[in-house]
Amino acid sequence: MDDVDRALERTIDELLDQRRPEATICPSEAARAVDPEGWRALMPAARAAAGRLVAEGRAEVTQRGEVVDVATARGPVRVRRPR
Repeated sequence: MDDVDRALERTIDELLDQRRPEATICPSEAARAVDPEGWRALMPAARAAAGRLVAEGRAEVTQRGEVVDVATARGPVRVRRPR
């Protein structure tokens, strides 16, 4: 795992810590925080970082309010703390 991957995981954690416990974030928020100019290129890495946090039990990925597998989800997803 490289520095960008670690930065994305850390940023997702920090963004979730700053929100209400039930709130969600978009992986793009983490990508934008890590690289405001090149965030679009980081989107696959941001989704992967969310997936690693899910594997560690530190997050859930949702789509339309339902928990999904970020590896197979197509389209926009949200990240939240586990419920």
